[in-house]
Amino acid sequence: MQVERRCTLAHELAHIDLGHTTETTVQEELTARRYAARKLIDWDALVDVFRWAHNAHEAADELWVTPEVLEDRLRALSPTERALLIHITSTR
Repeated sequence: MQVERRCTLAHELAHIDLGHTTETTVQEELTARRYAARKLIDWDALVDVFRWAHNAHEAADELWVTPEVLEDRLRALSPTERALLIHITSTR
């Protein structure tokens, strides 16, 4: 329950930070989701959890986010970040 509240609050604050003050478009919603995910999940913490987590739910639990927020963070990775995480998970 706390995790969901934390993620919801981060998402709503993202809308404020991004200047979304009226009805949001699909693109604005996606931008807010990715912005919130980046705020909630630090790159170093993401790398650390991917060194040992066995699945996305375990990783999300450790990062104190919902699986959906973790998914948003992973979808927003740069090609370099994605390659590094693939390398980390393939060498465990």
